Amino acid sequence: MAAQHADRLQQRLWYSGSWLSVLLLPLSALYALVSGVRRWAYRRGLLRSARVGVPVVVVGNISVGGTGKTPITIWLAERLRQRGYRPGVVSRGYGGVVGKLPVQVNANSDPELVGDEPLVIARRSRVPVVVHPDRVAAAEELVAIGVDVILADDGLQHYRLQRDYELAVVDAARGFGNGWLLPAGPLRESTARLKSINRILIQQGSELEIKLAATELAGTPSSSFHLASHSLVRLDTRETRSIDDFRGETVHAVAAIGNPERFFLALEERGLIVIRHSFADHAQLTARDLAYDDRHQIVMTEKDAVKCREFATARHWFVPVDVKMHDDSWLTELMQVLGAVTPKNKL
Repeated sequence: MAAQHADRLQQRLWYSGSWLSVLLLPLSALYALVSGVRRWAYRRGLLRSARVGVPVVVVGNISVGGTGKTPITIWLAERLRQRGYRPGVVSRGYGGVVGKLPVQVNANSDPELVGDEPLVIARRSRVPVVVHPDRVAAAEELVAIGVDVILADDGLQHYRLQRDYELAVVDAARGFGNGWLLPAGPLRESTARLKSINRILIQQGSELEIKLAATELAGTPSSSFHLASHSLVRLDTRETRSIDDFRGETVHAVAAIGNPERFFLALEERGLIVIRHSFADHAQLTARDLAYDDRHQIVMTEKDAVKCREFATARHWFVPVDVKMHDDSWLTELMQVLGAVTPKNKL
Protein backbone atom coordinates (compact mmCIF):
# COMPACT_ATOMS: atom_id res chain seq x y z
CA MET A 1 0.00 0.00 0.00
CA ALA A 2 2.86 2.39 0.84
CA ALA A 3 4.48 1.70 -2.55
CA GLN A 4 1.15 2.40 -4.25
CA HIS A 5 0.80 5.79 -2.55
CA ALA A 6 4.42 6.67 -3.31
CA ASP A 7 3.88 5.81 -6.97
CA ARG A 8 0.79 8.04 -7.18
CA LEU A 9 2.66 10.90 -5.49
CA GLN A 10 5.46 10.60 -8.02
CA GLN A 11 3.02 10.79 -10.91
CA ARG A 12 1.43 13.95 -9.49
CA LEU A 13 4.83 15.57 -8.99
CA TRP A 14 6.11 14.69 -12.45
CA TYR A 15 3.06 15.20 -14.66
CA SER A 16 0.87 17.77 -12.89
CA GLY A 17 3.28 20.69 -12.61
CA SER A 18 3.60 20.50 -8.82
CA TRP A 19 5.95 23.08 -7.31
CA LEU A 20 7.06 20.40 -4.84
CA SER A 21 9.25 18.94 -7.58
CA VAL A 22 11.48 22.00 -7.31
CA LEU A 23 12.55 20.85 -3.85
CA LEU A 24 14.05 17.74 -5.42
CA LEU A 25 16.11 19.55 -8.07
CA PRO A 26 19.37 19.38 -6.04
CA LEU A 27 19.05 15.59 -6.01
CA SER A 28 18.34 15.64 -9.75
CA ALA A 29 21.53 17.62 -10.29
CA LEU A 30 23.46 14.96 -8.38
CA TYR A 31 21.75 12.22 -10.41
CA ALA A 32 22.68 14.02 -13.65
CA LEU A 33 26.30 14.27 -12.56
CA VAL A 34 26.60 10.60 -11.60
CA SER A 35 24.79 9.25 -14.67
CA GLY A 36 26.68 11.60 -16.99
CA VAL A 37 30.07 10.61 -15.60
CA ARG A 38 29.09 6.95 -15.83
CA ARG A 39 28.18 7.14 -19.50
CA TRP A 40 31.29 9.21 -20.25
CA ALA A 41 33.42 6.54 -18.54
CA TYR A 42 31.90 3.82 -20.72
CA ARG A 43 32.44 5.87 -23.87
CA ARG A 44 36.08 6.46 -22.96
CA GLY A 45 36.71 2.86 -22.01
CA LEU A 46 37.33 3.62 -18.35
CA LEU A 47 34.46 1.28 -17.52
CA ARG A 48 34.50 -1.94 -19.50
CA SER A 49 31.66 -2.87 -21.80
CA ALA A 50 31.27 -6.17 -23.60
CA ARG A 51 30.18 -7.59 -26.92
CA VAL A 52 28.62 -11.03 -26.91
CA GLY A 53 29.30 -12.16 -30.49
CA VAL A 54 25.85 -11.45 -31.99
CA PRO A 55 24.02 -8.21 -32.82
CA VAL A 56 22.22 -6.47 -29.96
CA VAL A 57 19.13 -4.31 -30.40
CA VAL A 58 18.11 -2.21 -27.41
CA VAL A 59 14.45 -1.34 -26.80
CA GLY A 60 14.21 1.27 -24.09
CA ASN A 61 13.21 4.78 -23.14
CA ILE A 62 14.58 7.76 -21.27
CA SER A 63 11.68 8.07 -18.84
CA VAL A 64 10.31 6.02 -15.98
CA GLY A 65 7.01 4.24 -16.50
CA GLY A 66 5.10 2.56 -19.27
CA THR A 67 5.63 3.69 -22.86
CA GLY A 68 5.01 0.40 -24.70
CA LYS A 69 8.46 -1.19 -24.59
CA THR A 70 7.20 -4.70 -23.84
CA PRO A 71 4.71 -4.86 -26.75
CA ILE A 72 7.38 -3.43 -29.06
CA THR A 73 9.85 -6.10 -27.93
CA ILE A 74 7.28 -8.82 -28.68
CA TRP A 75 6.45 -7.27 -32.06
CA LEU A 76 10.11 -6.99 -33.03
CA ALA A 77 10.88 -10.56 -31.96
CA GLU A 78 8.09 -11.77 -34.23
CA ARG A 79 9.37 -9.72 -37.18
CA LEU A 80 12.89 -11.06 -36.71
CA ARG A 81 11.62 -14.64 -36.64
CA GLN A 82 9.72 -14.02 -39.87
CA ARG A 83 13.00 -12.93 -41.46
CA GLY A 84 14.86 -16.06 -40.46
CA TYR A 85 16.58 -14.88 -37.30
CA ARG A 86 16.66 -16.74 -33.99
CA PRO A 87 16.06 -13.85 -31.57
CA GLY A 88 16.26 -13.94 -27.81
CA VAL A 89 15.39 -11.36 -25.15
CA VAL A 90 17.35 -10.23 -22.11
CA SER A 91 15.60 -8.41 -19.29
CA ARG A 92 16.36 -7.09 -15.83
CA GLY A 93 13.24 -8.83 -14.53
CA TYR A 94 11.76 -5.94 -12.55
CA GLY A 95 9.45 -7.16 -9.84
CA GLY A 96 11.28 -10.51 -9.66
CA VAL A 97 13.96 -11.80 -7.32
CA VAL A 98 16.46 -13.54 -9.60
CA GLY A 99 19.59 -14.74 -7.77
CA LYS A 100 23.25 -14.87 -8.82
CA LEU A 101 22.76 -16.87 -12.03
CA PRO A 102 20.75 -15.93 -15.14
CA VAL A 103 17.34 -17.60 -15.32
CA GLN A 104 15.68 -18.73 -18.54
CA VAL A 105 11.98 -17.87 -18.60
CA ASN A 106 9.33 -20.27 -19.86
CA ALA A 107 5.54 -20.20 -19.97
CA ASN A 108 5.31 -21.79 -16.52
CA SER A 109 7.85 -19.57 -14.75
CA ASP A 110 6.93 -17.94 -11.46
CA PRO A 111 6.35 -14.18 -12.00
CA GLU A 112 7.53 -13.53 -8.44
CA LEU A 113 10.91 -14.97 -9.49
CA VAL A 114 11.37 -13.72 -13.06
CA GLY A 115 9.11 -10.64 -13.14
CA ASP A 116 5.85 -10.02 -14.97
CA GLU A 117 7.11 -8.43 -18.21
CA PRO A 118 9.65 -11.18 -19.09
CA LEU A 119 6.93 -13.78 -18.55
CA VAL A 120 4.55 -11.97 -20.91
CA ILE A 121 7.32 -11.71 -23.51
CA ALA A 122 8.15 -15.41 -23.23
CA ARG A 123 4.50 -16.46 -23.57
CA ARG A 124 3.63 -14.13 -26.43
CA SER A 125 6.81 -14.20 -28.52
CA ARG A 126 7.81 -17.86 -28.04
CA VAL A 127 11.48 -16.91 -28.17
CA PRO A 128 14.09 -17.57 -25.45
CA VAL A 129 14.00 -15.02 -22.63
CA VAL A 130 16.70 -14.76 -19.94
CA VAL A 131 16.53 -12.47 -16.91
CA HIS A 132 19.34 -11.18 -14.74
CA PRO A 133 20.46 -7.77 -13.43
CA ASP A 134 23.70 -8.28 -15.39
CA ARG A 135 22.44 -8.18 -18.97
CA VAL A 136 25.83 -9.24 -20.32
CA ALA A 137 25.58 -12.50 -18.38
CA ALA A 138 22.01 -12.94 -19.60
CA ALA A 139 23.06 -12.28 -23.21
CA GLU A 140 25.90 -14.78 -22.99
CA GLU A 141 23.40 -17.36 -21.76
CA LEU A 142 21.27 -16.74 -24.85
CA VAL A 143 24.25 -16.99 -27.22
CA ALA A 144 25.12 -20.34 -25.64
CA ILE A 145 21.73 -21.76 -26.66
CA GLY A 146 21.96 -20.60 -30.27
CA VAL A 147 20.36 -17.15 -30.39
CA ASP A 148 21.72 -15.03 -33.27
CA VAL A 149 20.28 -11.61 -32.36
CA ILE A 150 19.52 -10.23 -28.91
CA LEU A 151 16.78 -7.81 -27.92
CA ALA A 152 17.60 -5.95 -24.71
CA ASP A 153 14.26 -5.07 -23.13
CA ASP A 154 14.51 -1.77 -21.21
CA GLY A 155 18.28 -1.82 -21.72
CA LEU A 156 18.98 1.72 -22.91
CA GLN A 157 20.89 2.74 -19.76
CA HIS A 158 22.70 -0.61 -19.33
CA TYR A 159 25.90 0.51 -21.03
CA ARG A 160 27.97 -2.49 -20.07
CA LEU A 161 26.21 -4.39 -22.88
CA GLN A 162 27.40 -3.02 -26.22
CA ARG A 163 24.71 -2.52 -28.80
CA ASP A 164 24.33 -2.17 -32.55
CA TYR A 165 20.92 -0.49 -32.79
CA GLU A 166 18.92 1.56 -30.30
CA LEU A 167 15.17 2.08 -30.24
CA ALA A 168 13.61 4.54 -27.81
CA VAL A 169 9.87 4.31 -27.15
CA VAL A 170 8.06 7.57 -26.35
CA ASP A 171 4.46 8.08 -25.21
CA ALA A 172 3.08 10.97 -27.30
CA ALA A 173 0.20 11.65 -24.91
CA ARG A 174 2.34 11.70 -21.79
CA GLY A 175 5.54 13.19 -23.17
CA PHE A 176 8.38 13.79 -20.73
CA GLY A 177 6.40 15.23 -17.85
CA ASN A 178 8.07 18.29 -16.36
CA GLY A 179 11.23 17.51 -18.33
CA TRP A 180 13.45 17.05 -15.28
CA LEU A 181 15.69 14.17 -14.32
CA LEU A 182 14.99 11.82 -11.44
CA PRO A 183 13.82 12.30 -8.73
CA ALA A 184 12.35 15.74 -9.51
CA GLY A 185 11.06 14.46 -12.84
CA PRO A 186 10.50 11.19 -14.68
CA LEU A 187 13.61 11.24 -16.89
CA ARG A 188 16.43 8.70 -16.55
CA GLU A 189 18.45 10.70 -19.08
CA SER A 190 17.96 14.09 -20.67
CA THR A 191 16.10 14.45 -23.95
CA ALA A 192 19.46 15.23 -25.58
CA ARG A 193 20.20 11.51 -25.33
CA LEU A 194 17.58 10.90 -28.02
CA LYS A 195 19.82 12.57 -30.61
CA SER A 196 22.09 9.51 -30.54
CA ILE A 197 19.25 6.98 -30.87
CA ASN A 198 18.85 5.14 -34.17
CA ARG A 199 15.05 5.49 -34.17
CA ILE A 200 12.32 6.78 -31.89
CA LEU A 201 9.01 4.92 -31.80
CA ILE A 202 6.14 7.21 -30.77
CA GLN A 203 3.17 5.54 -29.14
CA GLN A 204 -0.32 6.69 -29.99
CA GLY A 205 -1.83 9.95 -29.00
CA SER A 206 -3.95 12.35 -30.94
CA GLU A 207 -2.68 13.35 -34.36
CA LEU A 208 -1.60 16.66 -32.86
CA GLU A 209 0.25 14.98 -29.99
CA ILE A 210 2.16 12.76 -32.41
CA LYS A 211 3.08 15.77 -34.56
CA LEU A 212 4.22 17.73 -31.50
CA ALA A 213 6.30 14.78 -30.28
CA ALA A 214 7.89 14.33 -33.69
CA THR A 215 8.67 18.06 -33.83
CA GLU A 216 10.19 18.04 -30.35
CA LEU A 217 12.33 15.06 -31.30
CA ALA A 218 13.34 16.48 -34.69
CA GLY A 219 16.74 15.31 -35.85
CA THR A 220 16.23 11.65 -35.00
CA PRO A 221 14.27 9.33 -37.33
CA SER A 222 10.89 8.45 -35.84
CA SER A 223 7.91 6.20 -36.52
CA SER A 224 4.55 5.99 -34.79
CA PHE A 225 2.49 3.06 -33.60
CA HIS A 226 -0.56 2.29 -31.52
CA LEU A 227 -1.64 -0.61 -29.32
CA ALA A 228 -4.74 -2.42 -30.55
CA SER A 229 -7.04 -4.49 -28.36
CA HIS A 230 -10.01 -6.41 -29.71
CA SER A 231 -10.77 -9.14 -27.19
CA LEU A 232 -10.92 -10.16 -23.55
CA VAL A 233 -9.49 -13.51 -22.42
CA ARG A 234 -10.78 -15.29 -19.31
CA LEU A 235 -7.89 -16.28 -17.07
CA ASP A 236 -9.15 -19.64 -15.86
CA THR A 237 -10.45 -21.12 -19.13
CA ARG A 238 -8.76 -19.02 -21.86
CA GLU A 239 -12.21 -18.31 -23.30
CA THR A 240 -11.97 -15.37 -25.71
CA ARG A 241 -14.73 -12.82 -26.24
CA SER A 242 -14.93 -9.63 -28.23
CA ILE A 243 -14.35 -6.56 -26.13
CA ASP A 244 -17.53 -5.18 -27.70
CA ASP A 245 -19.50 -7.84 -25.80
CA PHE A 246 -18.76 -5.86 -22.63
CA ARG A 247 -19.90 -2.51 -24.01
CA GLY A 248 -22.10 -0.77 -21.45
CA GLU A 249 -21.05 -3.08 -18.60
CA THR A 250 -19.53 -1.82 -15.37
CA VAL A 251 -16.19 -3.52 -14.71
CA HIS A 252 -13.39 -3.34 -12.18
CA ALA A 253 -10.29 -2.32 -14.16
CA VAL A 254 -7.02 -3.39 -12.52
CA ALA A 255 -3.61 -2.08 -13.57
CA ALA A 256 -0.22 -2.41 -11.88
CA ILE A 257 1.66 -0.79 -14.73
CA GLY A 258 3.66 2.37 -15.34
CA ASN A 259 0.76 4.30 -16.89
CA PRO A 260 -2.54 2.82 -15.64
CA GLU A 261 -4.65 5.74 -16.85
CA ARG A 262 -3.95 4.83 -20.49
CA PHE A 263 -5.40 1.36 -19.83
CA PHE A 264 -8.50 2.76 -18.12
CA LEU A 265 -9.14 5.26 -20.90
CA ALA A 266 -8.71 2.58 -23.57
CA LEU A 267 -11.48 0.52 -21.91
CA GLU A 268 -13.74 3.54 -21.67
CA GLU A 269 -13.18 4.34 -25.33
CA ARG A 270 -14.54 0.86 -26.12
CA GLY A 271 -17.71 1.58 -24.16
CA LEU A 272 -16.97 -0.10 -20.81
CA ILE A 273 -17.91 1.66 -17.57
CA VAL A 274 -14.72 1.56 -15.52
CA ILE A 275 -14.16 1.41 -11.78
CA ARG A 276 -10.45 2.23 -11.51
CA HIS A 277 -7.98 0.24 -9.37
CA SER A 278 -4.36 1.27 -9.90
CA PHE A 279 -1.39 -0.31 -8.13
CA ALA A 280 2.33 0.41 -8.12
CA ASP A 281 4.16 -0.76 -11.23
CA HIS A 282 5.09 -4.47 -11.01
CA ALA A 283 3.09 -4.92 -7.79
CA GLN A 284 2.45 -8.57 -6.91
CA LEU A 285 -1.33 -8.79 -6.84
CA THR A 286 -3.19 -11.13 -4.48
CA ALA A 287 -6.71 -12.49 -4.30
CA ARG A 288 -7.37 -10.10 -1.43
CA ASP A 289 -6.38 -7.12 -3.61
CA LEU A 290 -9.07 -8.09 -6.10
CA ALA A 291 -11.82 -9.13 -3.65
CA TYR A 292 -14.54 -6.72 -4.78
CA ASP A 293 -17.89 -7.13 -3.03
CA ASP A 294 -20.13 -7.19 -6.09
CA ARG A 295 -20.66 -9.21 -9.26
CA HIS A 296 -18.89 -6.96 -11.75
CA GLN A 297 -16.29 -8.54 -14.03
CA ILE A 298 -12.63 -7.81 -13.26
CA VAL A 299 -10.55 -6.72 -16.25
CA MET A 300 -6.77 -6.36 -16.11
CA THR A 301 -3.71 -5.95 -18.31
CA GLU A 302 -1.92 -8.99 -19.70
CA LYS A 303 1.09 -8.11 -17.55
CA ASP A 304 -1.06 -8.31 -14.43
CA ALA A 305 -2.83 -11.47 -15.55
CA VAL A 306 0.34 -13.57 -15.30
CA LYS A 307 0.37 -12.81 -11.56
CA CYS A 308 -3.28 -13.78 -10.99
CA ARG A 309 -3.65 -17.18 -12.65
CA GLU A 310 -3.36 -19.13 -9.40
CA PHE A 311 -6.49 -17.57 -7.91
CA ALA A 312 -8.39 -16.64 -11.08
CA THR A 313 -12.16 -17.20 -11.21
CA ALA A 314 -14.82 -16.76 -13.87
CA ARG A 315 -14.80 -13.01 -13.12
CA HIS A 316 -11.18 -12.43 -14.14
CA TRP A 317 -10.35 -11.29 -17.69
CA PHE A 318 -7.32 -9.72 -19.33
CA VAL A 319 -6.83 -7.59 -22.43
CA PRO A 320 -4.10 -8.73 -24.86
CA VAL A 321 -2.68 -5.91 -26.98
CA ASP A 322 -0.87 -5.94 -30.32
CA VAL A 323 1.40 -3.35 -31.87
CA LYS A 324 0.16 -1.73 -35.07
CA MET A 325 3.16 0.00 -36.62
CA HIS A 326 2.04 2.81 -38.91
CA ASP A 327 5.13 2.47 -41.11
CA ASP A 328 7.57 -0.42 -40.69
CA SER A 329 9.85 0.42 -43.63
CA TRP A 330 12.60 1.22 -41.12
CA LEU A 331 12.98 -2.53 -40.59
CA THR A 332 14.98 -2.58 -43.84
CA GLU A 333 17.58 -0.34 -42.20
CA LEU A 334 17.61 -2.54 -39.11
CA MET A 335 18.16 -5.67 -41.21
CA GLN A 336 21.14 -4.01 -42.90
CA VAL A 337 22.67 -3.19 -39.52
CA LEU A 338 22.13 -6.73 -38.26
CA GLY A 339 23.61 -8.15 -41.45
CA ALA A 340 26.76 -6.10 -41.03
CA VAL A 341 27.26 -7.15 -37.39
CA THR A 342 29.90 -4.51 -36.90
CA PRO A 343 32.03 -4.57 -33.72
CA LYS A 344 31.42 -0.86 -33.22
CA ASN A 345 30.57 0.09 -29.65
CA LYS A 346 27.51 2.30 -30.01
CA LEU A 347 27.34 4.32 -26.81
